[in-house]
Amino acid sequence: MQASHEIIIERNGSAAVIRLNRPRALNSLTLPMVQTMATALELFAADPSVTSVVVMGEGERGFCAGGDIRALHQSGSTGSGDATSFWAEEFWLNRTIAEYPKPYVALMDGITMGGGVGLSAHGSHRIVTERTRLAMPETGIGYFPDVGTTWLLPRARGETGTWLALTGLAVGAADAIHAGLADYLLPSTDLANVVDAIGCLRPGASSADVHATIAARATLPGDGLFAVQAELIARSFAHDSVEAILAALDAEAEPFAADSLKAIATRSPTSLKLALRLLREGGRSSDLSECLEREYRACRQILQTPDFYEGIRAAVIDKDRNPQWSPARLDGVSEAEIERYFGVDGARLFAE
Repeated sequence: MQASHEIIIERNGSAAVIRLNRPRALNSLTLPMVQTMATALELFAADPSVTSVVVMGEGERGFCAGGDIRALHQSGSTGSGDATSFWAEEFWLNRTIAEYPKPYVALMDGITMGGGVGLSAHGSHRIVTERTRLAMPETGIGYFPDVGTTWLLPRARGETGTWLALTGLAVGAADAIHAGLADYLLPSTDLANVVDAIGCLRPGASSADVHATIAARATLPGDGLFAVQAELIARSFAHDSVEAILAALDAEAEPFAADSLKAIATRSPTSLKLALRLLREGGRSSDLSECLEREYRACRQILQTPDFYEGIRAAVIDKDRNPQWSPARLDGVSEAEIERYFGVDGARLFAE
């Protein structure tokens, strides 16, 4: 394929390498980037000379900070339809990655948030480094965890996925591995070497061969925050209402519980309730596609809600970090309000 300025596509031996190339924007995703990746993956799947695909971000700050939320804000404000097109194609890409027939290696070096988690955590071989900062911060912008994470997060170990979804806080490599969102820890200085080693594998090498190549260079992550706080997270975040989770955290003496409460208190009350409902529904779902369909319906509704625009305004437009949520309190968010995100509006991503 021909390279574009936002996506660089290369060959390194038997490995096809996709580089996200918006380093000044932390490699945040645009619709053309999603489309280019989807086309590239289709071509690589059919190319017998390609053994594996490696996806990485340009620059030293991050793999991918998610979707371009300024563009989503503008699209929703003007009614252009670009936002729904972006989500539809991004979610298709997430499913493509999850079902990819060849080893898909994601280098989650630096900031890996939102859509960046969608590009990496659905892959077959997920590498983190000492610089990894993984988060699903959507409740802080009046949105909700998407990109298929309502399938992944309910299956994270011991309610760590619920903690990630509600607090929006970032964690490091050890916690990403503990939660089941990553597989290997490598020094950032060794990433080029591991890509070269993967590229040296013979055409037709197996997923096990790629695993062995990476694992030979991986280091043990040790215990992170999740390992230390496993029991507290499990008992506090197992509840099915945000109010019950907050009450459980308030009953804990650990500073970690107070820090979690403080973070949740800054998030959109509507987003918190929506995110928890989506995670619980995701935990009962039969596959990723079901979760992506549900997320897509919620995306279409979120464009009609004030918190989405207010959250993005406060975070990246005015940057005052002081969103005025509506409603401002959890008790102002009715069950009927949350239920409308789950209505069937006729829009579908995937065929029956």
